[in-house]
Amino acid sequence: MAWHEEGCFVGRAWSPEAGGPILVTIREGRVLDVTSKELPTVRDLLQRDDPAAVLRDLMGRDVGALEDFLAIRQPDRSHVHLLAPVDLQAVKACGVTFARSMIERVIEERAGGDPARALSIRDKVAGIIGMSLRDLKAGSEAAQAVKVALIEENLWSQYLEVGIGPDAEVFTKAQVLSSVGTGADVGLHPSSRWNNPEPEIVLAVDSGGVVKGATIGNDVNLRDIEGRSALLLGKAKDNNASCAIGPFIRLFDRTYSIDDVRNAELDLHVTGQDGFVMRGKSSMREISRDPLDLVAQTCGRHHQYPDGFVLFLGTLFAPVQDRDTPGHGFTHKAGDVVTISNEKLGSLVNRVMLSTECAPWTYGASHLMRNLAARDLL
Repeated sequence: MAWHEEGCFVGRAWSPEAGGPILVTIREGRVLDVTSKELPTVRDLLQRDDPAAVLRDLMGRDVGALEDFLAIRQPDRSHVHLLAPVDLQAVKACGVTFARSMIERVIEERAGGDPARALSIRDKVAGIIGMSLRDLKAGSEAAQAVKVALIEENLWSQYLEVGIGPDAEVFTKAQVLSSVGTGADVGLHPSSRWNNPEPEIVLAVDSGGVVKGATIGNDVNLRDIEGRSALLLGKAKDNNASCAIGPFIRLFDRTYSIDDVRNAELDLHVTGQDGFVMRGKSSMREISRDPLDLVAQTCGRHHQYPDGFVLFLGTLFAPVQDRDTPGHGFTHKAGDVVTISNEKLGSLVNRVMLSTECAPWTYGASHLMRNLAARDLL
């Protein structure tokens, strides 16, 4: 059974006819426009108590075959195409939620963003830490004991603090409406020389902190920039086209729930124009913090999101496969095609370019509001 044949999906598409985005769903391999005055945005749908039931009751207008939409690459506004399936939601992300990738973050920090130093540091850190942190519960007494031991070895790190300490790392990944969808180019800051994709599950959460569904994301990582200083996280994470989400949000219903998220497996495939191929995986079974704990640390009495938010849950994947120079590991090259797949959520496909060469972000919240008002949807 194809991923879209079971379950209820919502997404967004650019419509040249409407001069803006439309709300879409999938039925029998077709993409249907379900935009209405009652539901002009994904945000409005996710605010409903049971958005899957609401979506199933909508009639919709056929706008094309799903396979045609998924085949589009480097789309432009002259043709209908999929957008990131989020609109007014804040785009948040959690980092260092997997023990194995946490070790790589420590190595990045110790290497100061220099891949040439990473190999020897990796051997030293792994020799002391090993995989002993894999099943360690963040914030527990056992985690505190590990912290004490690592401090004694002069190996404690800001990444270990958020990896096994009581507080999760939660940051703003991208601005509202700036994320790109499947088929679009994804961007790297031109100053970065050491970077990689980050395949992640992304939760869709309403304003009350209730998770309503999930999708796939690429939280592009600039290893050299973030490794130089944690204060450069914003520069490393939030750049033009550096956040990809899609292809659709699968809404929670009887066929899909938070337990499916907890057991999700993500497959990563990178193909370069130079013939290089890299494959990787990320298993949510190995996450160090439960997804609902991460949601609770993001939203509550301490912080509200009136339009809801989406939350990247972090990744197990940390590439060490050499691409060119031995010991330097992997880094992207322009033209790489990144495919992140899950059997229940579909595939997110993006070509990697410099952020300065990706289509500039020009459609913000003011443009969306004016467009919806002109279409008599507000």
